[in-house]
Amino acid sequence: MIDGGPFLEVCIHIALGVMSLAFLFTVYRIVTGPTFPDRFVALDMLVTVGIGFIAVIGVKTDFYLYLDIAIALGLVGFLATVAFARFLLNRGLAGDAAITAETHREPQSTQLVHGSVATADSAKEGRS
Repeated sequence: MIDGGPFLEVCIHIALGVMSLAFLFTVYRIVTGPTFPDRFVALDMLVTVGIGFIAVIGVKTDFYLYLDIAIALGLVGFLATVAFARFLLNRGLAGDAAITAETHREPQSTQLVHGSVATADSAKEGRS
């Protein structure tokens, strides 16, 4: 271990305790999350807590290759978040009822009226 003395030992134990609490709260959110995006954000947080665990264990054991592993895990977690954001952006375009049932919103109907688009709201007001 790094020659940090008892102060570093105490800091490592405090960090592991706080991250353990964060891990438990995150798992609770994954299990009880009301929507799929809530669960995915909790999974992203779980990746972040995992990175923290890896970094603290790397400092505790003096084996700094763990930090490289934590950086790689951070990159994979970032790519997963970007892919999920793209999925959420495009999920309403598929028209699949199983995918869009969670939003509970009907798309506005549009009609082409004399070269301009009229929505349902503008039709009620007499605009086009």
